[in-house]
Amino acid sequence: MPLFGNTFSPKKTPPRKCASLSSLHMLDRSIREIELGLEYGTPTVNLAGHSLKFENGQWVAESGSFTGDHREMQRLRKRNQQLQEENNLLRLKVDILLDMVS
Repeated sequence: MPLFGNTFSPKKTPPRKCASLSSLHMLDRSIREIELGLEYGTPTVNLAGHSLKFENGQWVAESGSFTGDHREMQRLRKRNQQLQEENNLLRLKVDILLDMVS
């Protein structure tokens, strides 16, 4: 029994039998292009009947797919602006209260 020696020596794992289970690496390049499809196009998503596509880093509604009311959009933007202003005011109040406590 060694006093300072290493008594733990794990067995080496056997090498893998197959590097890849996919047979795509054995195919010709033209067949791979057909199988994998190099022309992806733009990603599109359909949410609640509205179709969106990803262009220049932003999701854009496809033309003709958005049937929302213009007045509804203005109302939502106004409400969003009000909530942002209220949020800023509340943050300011919290900062003032924290300064008063410390």
